[in-house]
Amino acid sequence: MTEEHVPPLPHSDPVRVAVRRRSFGLADVAVFLMTLALLAAIARVGAGTVVAFGPTHQLAAISLDAHNLPYYAGRSVLRMFVALLASFAFTFAYGYAAARSRPAERVLIPLLDILQSVPVLGFLSITVTGFIALFPGSLLGLECASIFAIFTSQAWNMAFSFYQSLRTLPADLEEASTAYRLSPWQRFRQLEVPAGMIPLVWNAMMSFGGGWFFLAASEAISVLNQSYALPGVGSYVAAAVAKQDLGALGWAVLTMAIVIVAIDQLFWRPLVAWSDRFRLDQTTGADAPHSWVYDLLRASRLPRRLRAALRPPADRVDRALERLTAVRTGAPRGRSASFETGFTVVLVVVVAALIALAVRFVLATVGFGEVWHALHLGLLTLVRVLVLLVFASLVWTPIGVAIGFHPRLAQVLQPVALFLASFPANFIFPFATLAFIRLHVPINAGSVLLMALGAQWYILFNTIAGAASIPTDLREMADDIGLRGWNRWRRLVLPGIFSAWVTGGITASGGAWNASIVSEVVSWGTTTLTASGLGAYIADATGKGDWPRITLGVGTMSLYVVGVNRLVWRRLYALAQRKYRL
Repeated sequence: MTEEHVPPLPHSDPVRVAVRRRSFGLADVAVFLMTLALLAAIARVGAGTVVAFGPTHQLAAISLDAHNLPYYAGRSVLRMFVALLASFAFTFAYGYAAARSRPAERVLIPLLDILQSVPVLGFLSITVTGFIALFPGSLLGLECASIFAIFTSQAWNMAFSFYQSLRTLPADLEEASTAYRLSPWQRFRQLEVPAGMIPLVWNAMMSFGGGWFFLAASEAISVLNQSYALPGVGSYVAAAVAKQDLGALGWAVLTMAIVIVAIDQLFWRPLVAWSDRFRLDQTTGADAPHSWVYDLLRASRLPRRLRAALRPPADRVDRALERLTAVRTGAPRGRSASFETGFTVVLVVVVAALIALAVRFVLATVGFGEVWHALHLGLLTLVRVLVLLVFASLVWTPIGVAIGFHPRLAQVLQPVALFLASFPANFIFPFATLAFIRLHVPINAGSVLLMALGAQWYILFNTIAGAASIPTDLREMADDIGLRGWNRWRRLVLPGIFSAWVTGGITASGGAWNASIVSEVVSWGTTTLTASGLGAYIADATGKGDWPRITLGVGTMSLYVVGVNRLVWRRLYALAQRKYRL
């Protein structure tokens, strides 16, 4: 039958097809309304960040009226997501530089160890005054200081994760990128970012939870004998603790629970479902993670039309970056190597000069006796950190593997794990303080439990990411040859998750040191319990504005963290890169 004898299909009318393609469906309406609601909420909450602030415009007192909590929660969520966006930008730049340049790696990774070990209060001590001076007469300076403090609780974990992913890329993929002569930009966009996406998403989830943990410290700021309280859930909790208002604390806990569940449903679950496309599998898993928001976005035409509108300028930028980073045949590498070496030398000299100045400042003000005292307190905190790491590894590694291997189980347990990890543990510190007082639990032991509430999740989430990244075909092969029990763990699971567990261990260690700041000193009203440790030492010095002891405490903590990282974690990283890469 020739084409002219074929009767036209009822829906093949070009006019009808065009109308159907242009008409909005229910998915389009839902996405459009959600986008409008999001933009309106950002505009409403963001307006409060640019109000006048200065000697003649003091901040209003934090009200414990529960009706203010939705607005306070919106301010906190906005700070968290701005800090997360900055953390992603830092992660891609810093992690790539450390992984792709050996001279830079020798400086950037120890520097990252130091940055991870500096407590949030240490950054606040330095940055609050600077940000306020940067935006005179505006609250934006104090907002930037708070966001920067949250950033410092998120970025290091994500940077370590991306660095680890780049250093353990499958050898065959690296060889293929070299054979096809991909430019550094093409390699970054087409290989490195996709290969590191699943661990990065799970670590970003964990980092976001870490940001909640330090929310109170970043919103209710007390440094250098000055106190500032930005509107937010963290400052609300700080005010409730000061006034011993259990009812207000209960409302804050409920608000945080609602916020965490909403962010999980609207942001993290869609992101996990989207990132599953980057699995390094030769077979497709039957139980891929799913999300109703992700399904809604895929069903809507609006995201596709937005991508189509943005594609031409994005393609022009992409081509320009490809040309700038193109691999040139026979291009001399001496100049590049000389530049990297020179940059490394300059960076080493600057860091060494800063350390020498800090040491001279401390010795000239507090003396050797105070230095030995700080080292002793650091040793006590180190013992607590080691106990926490052993406990968290034994408890959460099997659970993380189970969640990573079974997407259906992940659908049930991911929200629970994310809720536990994201819920600010210091929100329940007042209740723990009451329990310690009434049960006569010594704070030196109780602080280990409080530290664990904030730091143990790094191991869980990295283990989940490591297990989820093990290709399905390897797991199926293990089933086919009958690997069971300990043999399966020894030959498949432990090698597959080892590099991710190392990342979890190093970030959990840094998180525990940071958590010691708020875990070794807990209060309820006028009652304060103080443990013997370096965290309590730094918290006390920061509150008093004692710069010599702030410098000594932060320097001592950096010394312990860098020492442990170099002696233990770096060797485990090298083992993971040498022996346990796909």
